[in-house]
Amino acid sequence: MCLAVPGKIIRIEGDIGDIDFGGVIRKTNISMVEARVGDWAVIHAGFAIEIMNEEEAQETLRLWNEVLESERNSA
Repeated sequence: MCLAVPGKIIRIEGDIGDIDFGGVIRKTNISMVEARVGDWAVIHAGFAIEIMNEEEAQETLRLWNEVLESERNSA
């Protein structure tokens, strides 16, 4: 299974962005998108593949958290 997770771009240096995933910062290649600091990006396998607005990103994260909580409760 492949997952693409939204994160907020907090710093850009060349083609590499520092992406904040709820407090966890990871370096990500952003060369495939037109990104700015403050944008939300969908990240897959170390690459930003799409820019999304904050509302979409927050909804995606909310749904992902629901899935995780459901899994925890069924274990």
